[in-house]
Amino acid sequence: MGWSMKIHEYQAKDLLAAEGAKIPAGIIANSPEEAVKAFDHLGGNPVVLKAQVHAGGRGKGRFKDSGKDFGGVKFITKREDIIPIAEVMFKFPLVTLQTGPEGQKVSKILVQSAADISREIYLGMVLDRSEGMPIMMACADGGVDIEEVAHKNPEKLLKMAVSPETGLLPYQARKLAFALGFTPEQVPQAEAIMMALSKVFLAQDASLAEINPLVVTPTGEVLALDAKITFDDNALFRHPHIEHLRDLSEENPSEVRAAKSGLSFVQMSGNIGCLVNGAGLAMSTMDIIKYHGGEPANFLDVGGGANKDQVTEAFRILLSDPNVKAVLVNIFGGIMKCDTIANAILAAYKEVGFHVPLVVRLEGTNVAEGKKILQESGLKIIAAEGLTDAAKKVVAAAK
Repeated sequence: MGWSMKIHEYQAKDLLAAEGAKIPAGIIANSPEEAVKAFDHLGGNPVVLKAQVHAGGRGKGRFKDSGKDFGGVKFITKREDIIPIAEVMFKFPLVTLQTGPEGQKVSKILVQSAADISREIYLGMVLDRSEGMPIMMACADGGVDIEEVAHKNPEKLLKMAVSPETGLLPYQARKLAFALGFTPEQVPQAEAIMMALSKVFLAQDASLAEINPLVVTPTGEVLALDAKITFDDNALFRHPHIEHLRDLSEENPSEVRAAKSGLSFVQMSGNIGCLVNGAGLAMSTMDIIKYHGGEPANFLDVGGGANKDQVTEAFRILLSDPNVKAVLVNIFGGIMKCDTIANAILAAYKEVGFHVPLVVRLEGTNVAEGKKILQESGLKIIAAEGLTDAAKKVVAAAK
């Protein structure tokens, strides 16, 4: 099961610029003092300070506990305003609809030359699974409310299928540009940005690439004002220069740790830890826990051939979450035999030291031997028969 690697806005814009997209001048700052230097370097003209976090909705976000009412995108005209605003951005976590209530720490700010805006357009590229093709999507009403526009007026979203062999063709880009209402003078500029987006998406194995907004200035200049690109991790081995852009400080430490051990792990907000083999079984386990009134704390797939070390590390990761009040191990022994997993559970139990109830459901190859090993261990392990019994027992144990 793959995850998507995200990069920062400034990195996404650099990739697009390298393929011919026009972007505003910008400098990255790692401190309030560097932000002032960047302002001077950009000529002392108005700038926008943009907090660099892996989450959308920055402009509508707020800095937690700061007492300030501005978000992660702030327009500034005066040099003396930069330090106080940048200090807030670096000190307090930014909370947006996509970060969750705890927010995201900001360690970099993009200081970008402010652009006058006459129009905002949305441009995006994604794989359309129903078509089996990448598609370029565009909407004449871009900007912060694009999700609402797409939801309420889906007919406004223009779509163009793009061949993976040829990429976006010039005539397709022109057709899209005219459909979006660009003037004949603006069309070549819009076309160049569309071609750049298609090139980056296809050549770098992206799973999503967006420019929102693509803007037109009062003088008729077309610019990629913001960009977001995520990559398919299954293809990163082909792109070491892209993997190099990864910012681990933006990712969940438990998820990073799990990936190093070959485990598929996603943290969630519930209190029941799940250790399961197989992504499909993990999904059904989460569903049945919710069905019986519980809340899963994670998705954790140890895979078909997990060994003792992986199971031990999986338990360590689960138990390091203070929200976890009970753990459900749900294993269907196919490639992985139930007696092997039972021994791995015992070894992990002794090594990690359990402080919460543990419910185990085993099924499949050597199931009788596996159950016997757990039964004779003398450890406080709650045995379950079948998925429903397991879910009911773990929900009761967590309460």
